[in-house]
Amino acid sequence: MTERNEANTNVMMGYIEREVASSVALLDRLSPAERPAWLPRLARRSYTFMLDEGVKGAPPDSVLSARVAASMLEGIGARYDVAANAVPGEPEHIQVHLKLMDGMPLTIDYRPPPRIPVSPWFPLAMLGQLAVLGACSWLAVRLVTRPLHQLAQAADALGPDLKPQRVPEDGPSEVSRAARAFNAMQDRIAGYLAERIQILAAISHDLQTPITRMRLRVDLMDDESQQGKLRQDLQAMESLVREGLAYARTLHGIEEQPRRADPDALLDSLVCDYTDAGQRVTLTGAIGRECLLRPQALKRVLGNLTDNALKFGGSADITANLQADGRIVITVRDHGPGIPPEALEAVFQPFHRLEASRNRETGGTGLGLAIARQLTLAMDGELLLRNAEGGGLEARLVLHALEPELKTLAHR
Repeated sequence: MTERNEANTNVMMGYIEREVASSVALLDRLSPAERPAWLPRLARRSYTFMLDEGVKGAPPDSVLSARVAASMLEGIGARYDVAANAVPGEPEHIQVHLKLMDGMPLTIDYRPPPRIPVSPWFPLAMLGQLAVLGACSWLAVRLVTRPLHQLAQAADALGPDLKPQRVPEDGPSEVSRAARAFNAMQDRIAGYLAERIQILAAISHDLQTPITRMRLRVDLMDDESQQGKLRQDLQAMESLVREGLAYARTLHGIEEQPRRADPDALLDSLVCDYTDAGQRVTLTGAIGRECLLRPQALKRVLGNLTDNALKFGGSADITANLQADGRIVITVRDHGPGIPPEALEAVFQPFHRLEASRNRETGGTGLGLAIARQLTLAMDGELLLRNAEGGGLEARLVLHALEPELKTLAHR
Protein backbone atom coordinates (compact mmCIF):
# COMPACT_ATOMS: atom_id res chain seq x y z
CA MET A 1 0.00 0.00 0.00
CA THR A 2 2.83 2.39 0.83
CA GLU A 3 4.56 1.63 -2.47
CA ARG A 4 1.35 2.19 -4.42
CA ASN A 5 0.64 5.51 -2.69
CA GLU A 6 4.20 6.67 -3.32
CA ALA A 7 3.95 5.80 -6.99
CA ASN A 8 0.61 7.58 -7.35
CA THR A 9 1.98 10.66 -5.58
CA ASN A 10 5.00 10.82 -7.91
CA VAL A 11 2.72 10.56 -10.97
CA MET A 12 0.47 13.29 -9.56
CA MET A 13 3.42 15.62 -8.92
CA GLY A 14 4.63 15.29 -12.52
CA TYR A 15 1.09 15.81 -13.82
CA ILE A 16 0.57 18.96 -11.71
CA GLU A 17 3.92 20.36 -12.76
CA ARG A 18 3.17 20.05 -16.49
CA GLU A 19 -0.52 21.03 -16.36
CA VAL A 20 -0.06 24.08 -14.13
CA ALA A 21 2.84 25.36 -16.23
CA SER A 22 0.83 25.07 -19.46
CA SER A 23 -2.29 26.59 -17.88
CA VAL A 24 -0.37 29.62 -16.55
CA ALA A 25 1.31 30.12 -19.92
CA LEU A 26 -2.08 29.96 -21.66
CA LEU A 27 -3.69 32.48 -19.28
CA ASP A 28 -0.72 34.80 -19.69
CA ARG A 29 -1.21 34.86 -23.49
CA LEU A 30 -4.95 35.51 -23.30
CA SER A 31 -6.39 38.97 -23.00
CA PRO A 32 -7.80 40.02 -19.63
CA ALA A 33 -11.33 39.83 -21.00
CA GLU A 34 -10.92 36.22 -22.21
CA ARG A 35 -9.32 34.84 -19.07
CA PRO A 36 -12.49 34.38 -16.88
CA ALA A 37 -14.08 32.19 -19.52
CA TRP A 38 -11.08 29.88 -19.58
CA LEU A 39 -10.86 29.33 -15.78
CA PRO A 40 -13.50 26.52 -15.68
CA ARG A 41 -11.80 24.81 -18.64
CA LEU A 42 -8.43 24.78 -16.90
CA ALA A 43 -9.78 23.64 -13.54
CA ARG A 44 -9.03 20.10 -12.41
CA ARG A 45 -10.35 17.88 -9.63
CA SER A 46 -7.61 18.88 -7.20
CA TYR A 47 -6.96 22.52 -8.11
CA THR A 48 -8.67 25.60 -9.64
CA PHE A 49 -7.56 29.03 -10.86
CA MET A 50 -8.78 32.38 -9.45
CA LEU A 51 -8.06 35.88 -10.80
CA ASP A 52 -7.58 37.53 -7.39
CA GLU A 53 -5.10 37.79 -4.53
CA GLY A 54 -6.48 34.75 -2.70
CA VAL A 55 -5.92 34.11 1.04
CA LYS A 56 -2.58 34.70 2.69
CA GLY A 57 -1.21 32.42 5.36
CA ALA A 58 1.77 30.48 6.70
CA PRO A 59 3.99 28.26 4.57
CA PRO A 60 2.66 24.75 3.88
CA ASP A 61 3.22 22.49 6.86
CA SER A 62 2.24 19.02 5.67
CA VAL A 63 4.56 16.88 3.58
CA LEU A 64 2.13 16.48 0.69
CA SER A 65 1.30 20.21 0.52
CA ALA A 66 4.98 21.11 0.55
CA ARG A 67 5.67 18.69 -2.30
CA VAL A 68 2.74 20.07 -4.35
CA ALA A 69 3.88 23.64 -3.78
CA ALA A 70 7.46 22.80 -4.75
CA SER A 71 6.24 21.01 -7.89
CA MET A 72 4.11 24.03 -8.94
CA LEU A 73 6.93 26.46 -8.29
CA GLU A 74 9.32 24.34 -10.33
CA GLY A 75 6.85 24.00 -13.19
CA ILE A 76 5.89 27.67 -13.39
CA GLY A 77 9.52 28.65 -13.52
CA ALA A 78 11.45 31.77 -12.61
CA ARG A 79 9.55 34.13 -14.92
CA TYR A 80 6.97 34.84 -12.23
CA ASP A 81 7.17 35.93 -8.65
CA VAL A 82 5.53 32.92 -7.02
CA ALA A 83 4.61 32.37 -3.35
CA ALA A 84 2.79 29.47 -1.68
CA ASN A 85 1.01 29.29 1.66
CA ALA A 86 -1.42 27.10 3.57
CA VAL A 87 -5.00 28.29 3.99
CA PRO A 88 -5.70 28.75 7.72
CA GLY A 89 -8.30 26.53 9.34
CA GLU A 90 -8.45 23.90 6.62
CA PRO A 91 -6.04 20.97 6.57
CA GLU A 92 -4.28 20.07 3.33
CA HIS A 93 -5.40 23.26 1.57
CA ILE A 94 -2.82 25.51 -0.08
CA GLN A 95 -2.78 28.44 -2.48
CA VAL A 96 -0.06 29.50 -4.87
CA HIS A 97 0.03 33.24 -5.72
CA LEU A 98 1.66 34.93 -8.72
CA LYS A 99 1.19 37.85 -11.07
CA LEU A 100 0.86 37.51 -14.82
CA MET A 101 2.98 39.60 -17.19
CA ASP A 102 0.34 42.36 -17.35
CA GLY A 103 0.16 42.55 -13.52
CA MET A 104 -3.14 40.66 -13.06
CA PRO A 105 -3.08 38.47 -9.91
CA LEU A 106 -3.57 34.75 -10.30
CA THR A 107 -4.20 32.28 -7.48
CA ILE A 108 -3.98 28.52 -7.82
CA ASP A 109 -6.21 26.94 -5.16
CA TYR A 110 -5.15 23.34 -4.42
CA ARG A 111 -7.19 20.81 -2.43
CA PRO A 112 -5.65 17.31 -2.36
CA PRO A 113 -7.99 14.56 -3.59
CA PRO A 114 -9.06 11.83 -1.16
CA ARG A 115 -6.73 8.91 -0.78
CA ILE A 116 -7.24 6.00 -3.12
CA PRO A 117 -9.62 3.65 -1.30
CA VAL A 118 -8.49 0.15 -0.43
CA SER A 119 -10.13 -2.58 -2.48
CA PRO A 120 -12.61 -4.72 -0.48
CA TRP A 121 -10.73 -7.91 -1.33
CA PHE A 122 -7.41 -6.60 -0.01
CA PRO A 123 -8.10 -7.08 3.77
CA LEU A 124 -9.63 -10.49 3.07
CA ALA A 125 -6.62 -11.52 1.02
CA MET A 126 -4.27 -10.36 3.77
CA LEU A 127 -6.25 -12.21 6.44
CA GLY A 128 -6.27 -15.31 4.27
CA GLN A 129 -2.51 -15.15 3.79
CA LEU A 130 -1.97 -14.65 7.53
CA ALA A 131 -4.24 -17.62 8.27
CA VAL A 132 -2.35 -19.84 5.82
CA LEU A 133 0.98 -18.65 7.22
CA GLY A 134 -0.16 -19.32 10.78
CA ALA A 135 -1.43 -22.81 9.88
CA CYS A 136 1.81 -23.67 8.09
CA SER A 137 3.88 -22.37 10.99
CA TRP A 138 1.82 -24.39 13.50
CA LEU A 139 2.15 -27.52 11.36
CA ALA A 140 5.90 -27.02 10.99
CA VAL A 141 6.35 -26.55 14.73
CA ARG A 142 4.23 -29.62 15.46
CA LEU A 143 6.20 -31.74 13.01
CA VAL A 144 9.45 -30.67 14.68
CA THR A 145 8.32 -30.89 18.31
CA ARG A 146 6.20 -34.05 18.11
CA PRO A 147 9.24 -36.37 18.13
CA LEU A 148 10.62 -34.44 21.10
CA HIS A 149 7.28 -34.86 22.91
CA GLN A 150 7.31 -38.58 22.18
CA LEU A 151 10.89 -38.77 23.45
CA ALA A 152 9.91 -37.02 26.69
CA GLN A 153 6.94 -39.37 27.15
CA ALA A 154 9.17 -42.39 26.63
CA ALA A 155 11.68 -41.04 29.15
CA ASP A 156 8.91 -40.51 31.72
CA ALA A 157 7.53 -43.99 31.06
CA LEU A 158 10.92 -45.62 31.64
CA GLY A 159 10.17 -46.79 35.16
CA PRO A 160 11.61 -49.44 37.42
CA ASP A 161 9.82 -52.17 35.47
CA LEU A 162 11.99 -51.21 32.47
CA LYS A 163 9.30 -51.95 29.93
CA PRO A 164 10.69 -49.73 27.19
CA GLN A 165 8.42 -47.62 25.04
CA ARG A 166 9.97 -47.48 21.61
CA VAL A 167 10.35 -43.99 20.20
CA PRO A 168 9.68 -43.55 16.45
CA GLU A 169 13.00 -42.84 14.79
CA ASP A 170 11.74 -40.17 12.40
CA GLY A 171 11.58 -36.40 12.24
CA PRO A 172 14.54 -34.03 11.78
CA SER A 173 17.95 -35.65 11.64
CA GLU A 174 18.95 -34.44 15.11
CA VAL A 175 15.69 -35.71 16.66
CA SER A 176 15.84 -39.08 14.88
CA ARG A 177 19.42 -39.52 16.03
CA ALA A 178 18.38 -38.74 19.64
CA ALA A 179 15.50 -41.24 19.33
CA ARG A 180 17.85 -43.97 18.10
CA ALA A 181 20.24 -43.23 20.95
CA PHE A 182 17.39 -43.33 23.47
CA ASN A 183 16.08 -46.66 22.17
CA ALA A 184 19.59 -48.10 22.30
CA MET A 185 20.00 -46.80 25.84
CA GLN A 186 16.77 -48.48 26.93
CA ASP A 187 17.94 -51.77 25.46
CA ARG A 188 21.33 -51.54 27.16
CA ILE A 189 19.84 -50.71 30.56
CA ALA A 190 17.34 -53.56 30.30
CA GLY A 191 20.15 -55.90 29.29
CA TYR A 192 22.39 -54.83 32.17
CA LEU A 193 19.64 -55.30 34.75
CA ALA A 194 18.56 -58.63 33.32
CA GLU A 195 22.18 -59.80 33.49
CA ARG A 196 22.46 -58.60 37.09
CA ILE A 197 19.28 -60.45 38.03
CA GLN A 198 20.60 -63.61 36.42
CA ILE A 199 23.84 -63.28 38.36
CA LEU A 200 22.04 -62.74 41.67
CA ALA A 201 19.65 -65.62 40.94
CA ALA A 202 22.58 -67.90 40.11
CA ILE A 203 24.41 -66.89 43.28
CA SER A 204 21.28 -67.40 45.37
CA HIS A 205 20.69 -70.80 43.80
CA ASP A 206 24.29 -71.92 44.18
CA LEU A 207 24.42 -70.79 47.82
CA GLN A 208 21.45 -72.98 48.72
CA THR A 209 23.50 -76.17 48.47
CA PRO A 210 26.47 -75.15 50.69
CA ILE A 211 24.07 -73.56 53.21
CA THR A 212 22.13 -76.82 53.39
CA ARG A 213 25.35 -78.85 53.89
CA MET A 214 26.48 -76.43 56.58
CA ARG A 215 23.16 -76.86 58.38
CA LEU A 216 23.57 -80.62 58.33
CA ARG A 217 27.07 -80.34 59.71
CA VAL A 218 25.91 -77.95 62.40
CA ASP A 219 23.25 -80.43 63.46
CA LEU A 220 26.00 -83.08 63.89
CA MET A 221 28.14 -80.84 66.09
CA ASP A 222 28.56 -81.77 69.75
CA ASP A 223 29.14 -78.23 71.01
CA GLU A 224 25.62 -76.86 71.46
CA SER A 225 26.80 -73.30 72.19
CA GLN A 226 28.68 -73.09 68.90
CA GLN A 227 25.87 -74.93 67.17
CA GLY A 228 23.35 -72.17 68.04
CA LYS A 229 25.67 -69.40 66.90
CA LEU A 230 26.41 -71.08 63.60
CA ARG A 231 22.72 -71.72 63.01
CA GLN A 232 21.99 -67.99 63.53
CA ASP A 233 24.74 -67.05 61.08
CA LEU A 234 23.32 -69.43 58.50
CA GLN A 235 19.84 -68.00 58.94
CA ALA A 236 21.18 -64.47 58.55
CA MET A 237 23.07 -65.50 55.40
CA GLU A 238 19.99 -67.14 53.91
CA SER A 239 17.84 -64.09 54.76
CA LEU A 240 20.35 -61.74 53.16
CA VAL A 241 20.48 -63.78 49.96
CA ARG A 242 16.68 -64.00 49.79
CA GLU A 243 16.14 -60.26 50.32
CA GLY A 244 18.89 -59.35 47.87
CA LEU A 245 17.20 -61.42 45.19
CA ALA A 246 13.82 -59.88 46.04
CA TYR A 247 15.28 -56.38 45.65
CA ALA A 248 16.80 -57.27 42.29
CA ARG A 249 13.43 -58.53 41.10
CA THR A 250 11.68 -55.34 42.15
CA LEU A 251 14.22 -53.33 40.16
CA HIS A 252 13.18 -55.27 37.09
CA GLY A 253 9.53 -54.69 37.86
CA ILE A 254 6.69 -56.92 38.94
CA GLU A 255 4.75 -59.31 36.75
CA GLU A 256 1.51 -58.75 38.64
CA GLN A 257 -1.07 -56.94 36.53
CA PRO A 258 -3.53 -54.42 37.99
CA ARG A 259 -6.88 -55.97 38.81
CA ARG A 260 -10.08 -55.09 40.57
CA ALA A 261 -9.61 -55.35 44.32
CA ASP A 262 -10.99 -54.01 47.58
CA PRO A 263 -8.23 -52.09 49.39
CA ASP A 264 -10.24 -52.02 52.63
CA ALA A 265 -10.40 -55.83 52.72
CA LEU A 266 -6.67 -56.02 52.02
CA LEU A 267 -5.86 -53.61 54.86
CA ASP A 268 -8.21 -55.39 57.25
CA SER A 269 -6.61 -58.75 56.43
CA LEU A 270 -3.13 -57.31 56.95
CA VAL A 271 -4.00 -55.81 60.33
CA CYS A 272 -5.73 -59.01 61.48
CA ASP A 273 -2.62 -61.05 60.66
CA TYR A 274 -0.49 -58.78 62.87
CA THR A 275 -3.00 -58.65 65.74
CA ASP A 276 -3.37 -62.44 65.68
CA ALA A 277 0.41 -62.59 66.13
CA GLY A 278 0.15 -60.33 69.20
CA GLN A 279 1.42 -57.15 67.52
CA ARG A 280 0.03 -53.68 68.27
CA VAL A 281 -1.34 -52.62 64.89
CA THR A 282 -4.42 -50.42 64.44
CA LEU A 283 -6.39 -49.36 61.36
CA THR A 284 -8.28 -46.07 60.97
CA GLY A 285 -10.29 -44.84 57.99
CA ALA A 286 -11.37 -46.59 54.81
CA ILE A 287 -11.17 -46.21 51.04
CA GLY A 288 -14.83 -47.07 50.49
CA ARG A 289 -14.69 -48.49 46.97
CA GLU A 290 -12.97 -51.02 44.76
CA CYS A 291 -10.02 -49.88 42.66
CA LEU A 292 -7.55 -51.17 40.13
CA LEU A 293 -4.57 -52.29 42.21
CA ARG A 294 -1.69 -54.72 42.38
CA PRO A 295 -2.78 -56.41 45.65
CA GLN A 296 0.33 -58.54 46.23
CA ALA A 297 2.72 -55.64 45.62
CA LEU A 298 0.64 -53.33 47.83
CA LYS A 299 0.56 -55.93 50.60
CA ARG A 300 4.33 -56.36 50.34
CA VAL A 301 4.91 -52.59 50.64
CA LEU A 302 2.57 -52.19 53.61
CA GLY A 303 4.11 -55.26 55.24
CA ASN A 304 7.60 -53.80 55.00
CA LEU A 305 6.45 -50.47 56.39
CA THR A 306 4.55 -52.11 59.23
CA ASP A 307 7.53 -54.36 60.09
CA ASN A 308 9.77 -51.31 60.33
CA ALA A 309 7.23 -49.51 62.53
CA LEU A 310 6.99 -52.50 64.88
CA LYS A 311 10.77 -52.98 64.97
CA PHE A 312 11.63 -49.39 65.86
CA GLY A 313 8.44 -48.13 67.52
CA GLY A 314 6.79 -51.17 69.04
CA SER A 315 3.43 -50.34 67.41
CA ALA A 316 1.98 -49.26 64.06
CA ASP A 317 -1.00 -47.00 63.34
CA ILE A 318 -2.34 -47.40 59.78
CA THR A 319 -4.62 -44.74 58.33
CA ALA A 320 -6.33 -44.98 54.93
CA ASN A 321 -8.44 -42.43 53.07
CA LEU A 322 -9.52 -41.47 49.56
CA GLN A 323 -8.66 -37.97 48.33
CA ALA A 324 -11.04 -35.82 46.30
CA ASP A 325 -8.85 -36.23 43.21
CA GLY A 326 -9.15 -40.03 43.37
CA ARG A 327 -5.78 -40.77 44.97
CA ILE A 328 -5.45 -43.39 47.69
CA VAL A 329 -3.39 -42.23 50.67
CA ILE A 330 -2.22 -44.76 53.26
CA THR A 331 0.00 -43.74 56.19
CA VAL A 332 1.87 -46.02 58.57
CA ARG A 333 3.04 -44.31 61.76
CA ASP A 334 5.14 -45.58 64.62
CA HIS A 335 6.02 -44.02 67.97
CA GLY A 336 9.75 -44.63 67.87
CA PRO A 337 12.70 -42.22 67.82
CA GLY A 338 12.16 -41.16 64.21
CA ILE A 339 14.86 -40.48 61.62
CA PRO A 340 17.18 -37.46 61.35
CA PRO A 341 15.84 -35.10 58.66
CA GLU A 342 19.00 -35.39 56.57
CA ALA A 343 18.58 -39.19 56.39
CA LEU A 344 14.89 -39.34 55.37
CA GLU A 345 15.78 -39.92 51.73
CA ALA A 346 18.99 -41.87 52.27
CA VAL A 347 17.18 -44.74 54.02
CA PHE A 348 15.64 -45.72 50.67
CA GLN A 349 19.08 -46.61 49.34
CA PRO A 350 19.81 -50.35 49.32
CA PHE A 351 21.87 -51.67 52.26
CA HIS A 352 21.68 -48.31 54.02
CA ARG A 353 21.13 -48.77 57.78
CA LEU A 354 20.86 -46.13 60.46
CA GLU A 355 21.89 -48.65 63.12
CA ALA A 356 25.68 -48.49 63.37
CA SER A 357 26.40 -52.09 64.28
CA ARG A 358 26.84 -54.92 61.81
CA ASN A 359 24.30 -57.08 63.64
CA ARG A 360 21.54 -58.15 61.24
CA GLU A 361 19.15 -58.77 64.10
CA THR A 362 19.20 -55.11 65.22
CA GLY A 363 20.05 -53.31 62.01
CA GLY A 364 18.45 -55.54 59.41
CA THR A 365 19.70 -55.91 55.87
CA GLY A 366 18.87 -52.35 54.80
CA LEU A 367 16.67 -53.56 51.93
CA GLY A 368 13.14 -53.28 53.34
CA LEU A 369 12.52 -49.62 52.48
CA ALA A 370 14.43 -49.95 49.19
CA ILE A 371 12.12 -52.79 48.12
CA ALA A 372 9.07 -50.81 49.26
CA ARG A 373 10.15 -47.77 47.23
CA GLN A 374 10.81 -49.81 44.08
CA LEU A 375 7.47 -51.61 44.32
CA THR A 376 5.72 -48.27 44.85
CA LEU A 377 7.35 -46.82 41.73
CA ALA A 378 6.34 -49.91 39.77
CA MET A 379 2.73 -49.23 40.86
CA ASP A 380 3.07 -45.61 39.67
CA GLY A 381 2.84 -44.40 43.25
CA GLU A 382 4.84 -42.31 45.69
CA LEU A 383 6.36 -43.22 49.04
CA LEU A 384 7.59 -40.51 51.42
CA LEU A 385 8.86 -40.43 54.99
CA ARG A 386 8.56 -37.64 57.54
CA ASN A 387 8.93 -37.23 61.26
CA ALA A 388 5.49 -36.97 62.83
CA GLU A 389 4.51 -34.32 65.32
CA GLY A 390 4.80 -35.64 68.86
CA GLY A 391 7.48 -38.17 67.90
CA GLY A 392 7.69 -41.16 65.66
CA LEU A 393 8.02 -41.68 61.94
CA GLU A 394 5.21 -41.49 59.37
CA ALA A 395 5.41 -43.28 56.02
CA ARG A 396 2.98 -41.85 53.45
CA LEU A 397 2.00 -44.04 50.50
CA VAL A 398 0.11 -42.35 47.63
CA LEU A 399 -1.37 -44.42 44.79
CA HIS A 400 -2.94 -43.06 41.63
CA ALA A 401 -5.54 -45.82 41.38
CA LEU A 402 -8.26 -45.88 38.73
CA GLU A 403 -11.80 -46.95 39.30
CA PRO A 404 -12.66 -50.28 37.65
CA GLU A 405 -15.07 -48.61 35.24
CA LEU A 406 -12.26 -46.42 33.89
CA LYS A 407 -10.24 -49.42 32.82
CA THR A 408 -12.83 -50.32 30.18
CA LEU A 409 -12.85 -46.74 28.88
CA ALA A 410 -9.05 -46.70 28.75
CA HIS A 411 -8.99 -49.92 26.65
CA ARG A 412 -11.61 -48.49 24.31
